Amino acid sequence: MRQGAQGSADTGTPWAATASAAAAEPAQPAAPAGSARVPQQAGAVRGEHTHSEPPAPAVPLLPRARPVIQRASVRGQILDALRAALVAGDLLPGEVYSAPVLGERFGVSATPVREAMQQLALEGAVEVVPNRGFRVVERGVRELAELAEVRALIEVPVMLRLARTVPAERWAEMRPLAEATVRAASTGCRATYAESDRGFHRAVLSLSGNEQLVQIAEDLHRRAQWPLVGGGPGFRGRADLVADAHEHTALLDALVARDLDVVRALVGEHFAGAGAGAGGA
Repeated sequence: MRQGAQGSADTGTPWAATASAAAAEPAQPAAPAGSARVPQQAGAVRGEHTHSEPPAPAVPLLPRARPVIQRASVRGQILDALRAALVAGDLLPGEVYSAPVLGERFGVSATPVREAMQQLALEGAVEVVPNRGFRVVERGVRELAELAEVRALIEVPVMLRLARTVPAERWAEMRPLAEATVRAASTGCRATYAESDRGFHRAVLSLSGNEQLVQIAEDLHRRAQWPLVGGGPGFRGRADLVADAHEHTALLDALVARDLDVVRALVGEHFAGAGAGAGGA
């Protein structure tokens, strides 16, 4: 996906951005201001007074709503694809990518790509390079360790509180998500595992009932999954991802048993692993 290698074979499946608009219907003539359209009673003629029924209340004529063309679905697909490319290492730290080149790769115009890149810029994944495109932010080990520390400060107290209050049957509902992370890790695809990993953490933290906490934690989690400078697509191998995923099932066992010491240790080790490499935790 590097800009300098536009002619290389595209291993992804491009999308065709399609949007269809419904044919506009002719607008109905609007009634004069202050006037009301009152149906004429049967048998009444001009100038004749009728007293059998009161006049019908005035009903304002509203213009027909025009169909709204939704572009968010295309932009959302491109955003998801770019996020996956970041995690997989297809978008290299320090490299500049232009919206037209990426749009050609995905089979869409440059506009949804540019909008998706602007969202990534807000998230801190890329930075705008005027008249050139977007540069993938270069990150070092220290930044990754700092993210892991902040995540631990937020999530460890929540996990301990949930361990004291959430019944075992609720944790049993999380078991399929934990097992899904193991299957995703076994594929060796960092992008696939990263998405499954975030899904598990999001589901666990949602039990706190604090949506703001869930959103902040997921943003930190996503940023922790971006690759390091020089890390490359294989910075964390399949064995590392599988070991990381098995920590989810071990965490559930400790939560069911309400073993707070084990919960604290597992979550701490989990984030320590996140500070050592990208793609998981």
